[in-house]
Amino acid sequence: MHQQISTSFSLPNTAVAQDTSAHTHALALEASLGGAEPMSARVGTCAQSSLIAAQILRVRDTWPEVWRGTERVQIASSFLASLVCGAFVGMGEAEASATGMWVHSTTPGTQSHWDDGVLEIIGGNRDEGRRIWGWLGDVDISGGRRRIGNVSRYLVERYGFDPETIITPFTADYLSTYLSLCPSPSDAVLSFGPMDSLMTPAPHYVPSRLYNVFPHPAQDASEKRRYVTMLTSRNADVPRALVRDMYTKSWSAFDRLVAIVPPGGSIGLDDKLFSFWLLQGDSYPLGHVKGIFRFETGIKVNEFRDLRANPRCLLESQLLSFRTRWSRMIASGVLGPNSGRSRQANNASPSPIVGQQKRPVMNAAGFNIYGLTFDPYDYNPLPSRVLATGAAANFPSVSNLVGDIFNAPVLVPTTQIDAAQIVPHRNAPATGYPARAALGGAYVARWVWGKERGTSAGTGRGGFEEEVRRLLSKRWASSGGIPLRTSINTPPAGSKPGSGASTPYGHGGRSGLGANILIEVDEEDVDDITAPNGSSLYGLGMGFDDVLDGNGRLRTYTGSTVGTTMSGTTLETSSTAYTTPDLGSGSPNPGDAAVAPGTTTLVPVTALPTSEAELQLGMAKVAEPDVDAFMSYASIVPEYCRLEGMLVKSIV
Repeated sequence: MHQQISTSFSLPNTAVAQDTSAHTHALALEASLGGAEPMSARVGTCAQSSLIAAQILRVRDTWPEVWRGTERVQIASSFLASLVCGAFVGMGEAEASATGMWVHSTTPGTQSHWDDGVLEIIGGNRDEGRRIWGWLGDVDISGGRRRIGNVSRYLVERYGFDPETIITPFTADYLSTYLSLCPSPSDAVLSFGPMDSLMTPAPHYVPSRLYNVFPHPAQDASEKRRYVTMLTSRNADVPRALVRDMYTKSWSAFDRLVAIVPPGGSIGLDDKLFSFWLLQGDSYPLGHVKGIFRFETGIKVNEFRDLRANPRCLLESQLLSFRTRWSRMIASGVLGPNSGRSRQANNASPSPIVGQQKRPVMNAAGFNIYGLTFDPYDYNPLPSRVLATGAAANFPSVSNLVGDIFNAPVLVPTTQIDAAQIVPHRNAPATGYPARAALGGAYVARWVWGKERGTSAGTGRGGFEEEVRRLLSKRWASSGGIPLRTSINTPPAGSKPGSGASTPYGHGGRSGLGANILIEVDEEDVDDITAPNGSSLYGLGMGFDDVLDGNGRLRTYTGSTVGTTMSGTTLETSSTAYTTPDLGSGSPNPGDAAVAPGTTTLVPVTALPTSEAELQLGMAKVAEPDVDAFMSYASIVPEYCRLEGMLVKSIV
């Protein structure tokens, strides 16, 4: 099969989501459709380098011979489904909506369809536009709750599959990860990786250049239409790895440095530091901005006087971007009139702030006193919980920072927490632990199978998330309250939820795989980072016993907790060890990745006491928000937005 497939592609090296080679073609397509907002209103998205529409346009302009030799265009998910079924399988509507060529219809009696005008622009004329339509094929607009075929005869004869085995819809990895977490209406799913994304359920289809919106990839044709909104950032893992390599010598030191430096990189209230690491064009409105930009007291500088601020300022910039874009998204109405925590919030892990009193945001002249379209101090439109995945969520400092900026508890899958005890730096899970995208696909398969078999789960009321929760609740009850197994290598643990132990399984049995990993890292990890003159990098007069609070959490320091300023210094020559988040990527077995001499292993997140409802879904709380830190970040949001606006206008 491999030999046959390798010769069947007209374009051997196809584009991936991180590919930016079609950026100019995306902008040309956007201009042909009248600009970012008209394009979004028409096909649901504005210009992006990874748009399939832009990539096809690039193929036409760059490789005419490839264009002439192409007979079919498939995305990865439908291609893999075709291999398993032994016949061509069309893509689902959720993925079609991300191509830049699909018109999603919300008008009764009008069917969603490929946009003939866009296809004609890409193809250059009407005939080539029709040819592209044939390449793409039909789209499944049923919602995803149906079989797409049976297993192919080849797999039956070669590997002994039952010929009656049904094949359920395949979907993109980011959508499948979203499905695996079963988010509530008030939740946000934050996925860290080569591209960071923030997703949340939406009741309405309101396209905008500010975000992407897709039909929910798993919904029954009989239920009310539901959607998923997504904010993305291309500058994700790579800037984090670059900062780690430039300013620290290990991920462990990176994590502790973020935890020790105060919010905004400074204890003072009016001298906060900001940085923007835009190594490639990002989502609107930063598509044309590239470079590394640092600001002190509102003035652009080449480097911070205190180099220690760089890791924290990078993470703050990445998360504040999501926080401000979320607030702008709220104004579009895509999340409905009751957005954020008013949207039937799951109160299993409520925010520590209750009964917030509204503060005036408009002056007598009718202008927002913060210069924004939203109130940065109002937490009600923000998500009630953040469900985080990806390697960066394994860092205690990152999880705490997410909770502080969004003023929401942060939960991570228990499978990821346990896998992180073995290899904390990889986006791919350790051997024996399920990937979230694979688990989401399994949930969809079980959901469709239930309908095909006519089981109670398949005929029950509610959507995909409700039925998955019902199944997991039944499993919880039948097992006597034993949490889900996180790995095929480990036995299920036997303690009750909410025990407050350092893992979500309380004091029950634990896998021997991670038994020797949870070792407290000594201070040498940070103290060894010194300036060329031999002085310690840190000017803080405290040991790590002082850095941890009563719950074992690394404190976020504010002006009331740190009485010593930090002096600037120059770091030693940058390290070359472990320059990417996937530390073991060069090793066949992630556990075999060696640690560089002189460095210590990152101690990943561990679970806090977690509610039974969350444990049933295989989620564990890893961070609680800090009210003072949230208010501190709210106070710097206006300045962050001002500096971002200067970058957009190219006046710095």
